[in-house]
Amino acid sequence: MNITTKILIWMTAGLTVGSLINNFAYNNIIIQNYFVDGLFHVAGSVFINLLKMLVVPLVTFSLLCGVCGIGDISKLGRIGIKAFFLFLLSTALAISLAILVAVNIAPGKSFNFSQGMPDSFTVPETPPITQVFIDLVPSNPVTAFAEGNMLQIIFFTILFAISLLMIGERGRPLIEGAERINDVMMKIVNVVMSIAPYGVFALMAKTFAEQGIGLIMPMIGYFGVVVAVLFCHAMGTLMLLLKFLGRISPVKFLKKMRTAQIFAFSTASSNATIPVTLRTVEKRMGVDNSTAAFIVPFGATINMDGTAIMQGVATVFIANVYGIEIGVTGYLTVIGMSVLASIGTAGVPGVGLIMLAMVFNQIGLPVEGIALIMGVDRLLDMIRTAVNVTGDAVVTAIVAQSENSLSMTVFNDPTAGTLESVHLPHQDAAQH
Repeated sequence: MNITTKILIWMTAGLTVGSLINNFAYNNIIIQNYFVDGLFHVAGSVFINLLKMLVVPLVTFSLLCGVCGIGDISKLGRIGIKAFFLFLLSTALAISLAILVAVNIAPGKSFNFSQGMPDSFTVPETPPITQVFIDLVPSNPVTAFAEGNMLQIIFFTILFAISLLMIGERGRPLIEGAERINDVMMKIVNVVMSIAPYGVFALMAKTFAEQGIGLIMPMIGYFGVVVAVLFCHAMGTLMLLLKFLGRISPVKFLKKMRTAQIFAFSTASSNATIPVTLRTVEKRMGVDNSTAAFIVPFGATINMDGTAIMQGVATVFIANVYGIEIGVTGYLTVIGMSVLASIGTAGVPGVGLIMLAMVFNQIGLPVEGIALIMGVDRLLDMIRTAVNVTGDAVVTAIVAQSENSLSMTVFNDPTAGTLESVHLPHQDAAQH
């Protein structure tokens, strides 16, 4: 049984166990204290921490090897520009599709306020755009690494790698050392993935024990439209881009992406999924490390397809609930703001809600309406993270293909990069 099948089985088991606890044992103190807040919480949190533990060193050394592997600064700039514009294009397509579908289905038209409206919603503080550009450059690289600020880490690592190339042969030992550490980091990813099914089970069980399937019933119209558009974008729009811009088989791509998508769904964090996404595009799809190491962390930070879709549907939903007419100009404003905000608010905690508050303020919708959709946002966050990660991998594959740094031999091999069994060296010695 491969790792993807194992994770799927344990994820389904976690969803089932969590839903049963929510329905039948929600007030049972023993189950809540010892299982939901005890075993599930500890196991899930440890698993998330294991993934987060890998992100900064893996991105740093992988990116260092990648930039040094390219060896050509103009090529690095070319890859960055291509990836940047593809991310903007996919975000614009995502929110356009969301608004088009939502306007036609019109969720919220018959919404009843007696279904429960939280009293208030505190708008997260939006950083000024000037500060966002200033914050791209770390005043203290150590702080950037300690806090896991991805854009600052990417900036410093690229600058460091370029400087390594500039000093020539004297930098060679450092580059070789980085390559060895990168190999070790990828091996740690394999070890963490071998215990992934149990971590996924704990995360799913805790989430559904607390949230419950029944939570979505009053919001079924909004929830259903967001899920439908997320699915259409991941399986339709992104696959069309892959087919026509990358000339790559979407079917083979999706088969190889399953593990990363499941990780993204269960963790609801693009950053925490970076180690798995990197491993998938490099080992399973054959993208050269120099391309993957740059685009994947970059995409995890600024690619907001799933969030843009949520914004588009939420805008139409809240407008319908309050009976406010937005008009074509308003919707065009939403599209433009979402695309720009996906860059401007990159790396800011609670990014989805900040972007939504900005949009609502701009087009005159009541910001307190965000409180309505907060209840189901955790479940939707899981799905849209899977869509974001799929978008990261699609753009990586398209750019790699355009730069001739995608191995079609590896991509067409269904067994390439499958997780080998993890065992200790002395067991190898015993076998020989």
